[in-house]
Amino acid sequence: MKDLINYTLHLADDSLILGHRNSEWCGQGPVLEQDIAITNISLDLIGQARNFYQYAATLMNVQKISPPAGGGDSEGAATEDTLAYLRDNREFKNCLLVEQSNGDWAKTVLRQFLFSACQYYLYGELQNSQDEQLAAIAEKSLKEVIYHLRWSSEWVIRLGDGTQKSHHYMLNAIDDLWMYTGELFSVTDYELRVMDERIAVDLLSIEPKWEKKVKEIFTEATLPYPDKVFMQTGGKEGRHTENLGYILADLQFMQRAYPGSEW
Repeated sequence: MKDLINYTLHLADDSLILGHRNSEWCGQGPVLEQDIAITNISLDLIGQARNFYQYAATLMNVQKISPPAGGGDSEGAATEDTLAYLRDNREFKNCLLVEQSNGDWAKTVLRQFLFSACQYYLYGELQNSQDEQLAAIAEKSLKEVIYHLRWSSEWVIRLGDGTQKSHHYMLNAIDDLWMYTGELFSVTDYELRVMDERIAVDLLSIEPKWEKKVKEIFTEATLPYPDKVFMQTGGKEGRHTENLGYILADLQFMQRAYPGSEW
């Protein structure tokens, strides 16, 4: 049961952290239409995170498993809010890619594309999970991810095959982010155990599909597909870059400064 909870938290954390990152563009987008688009994608991702957190909290409470340090309410029970707002840096299991800084618009859309391409194939397979709740969340979320992938793909092509300047920005974005893509398909111990139970997705099986999609879009965008580089990992097991600390300081401030506050 602990492995299932960790896997569910990993899925939730990925969506929450990227959703929060994207929300930083609200009111700052290059044009009004795209400002609204990136904000809506943020809302979609945070909605996915809520569904996963609710399920993780239910599993913890039914099994009487103590939530991570600080991750319970006044009665010690886990809730979607306590799992998002009261866990510490090392207790988050999101991939390093999603916590990277927004940088410029090119870096933001490339980060979204690389993640959404993975999430598209991940949720496609997760619909067949032996865990009915995870399968249901994946099925519901996949409709949103299809749009996220299409939107980000169009921007990668638009910038990569645009002006000399926009092409240069995309090359810089690839240099900044590519080292974090390997973790999307690295398998942790808790993932391996729930894979054996046919609950989690076999990441190695979807990696070739992701590579094919990325190469297809990069080719159309006149962007080079990077050679093999050293990949940074550890986020899924709680080892993060300094970026996550800044995100949580912002995300969790109100709940930590005024414990138990409600709207």
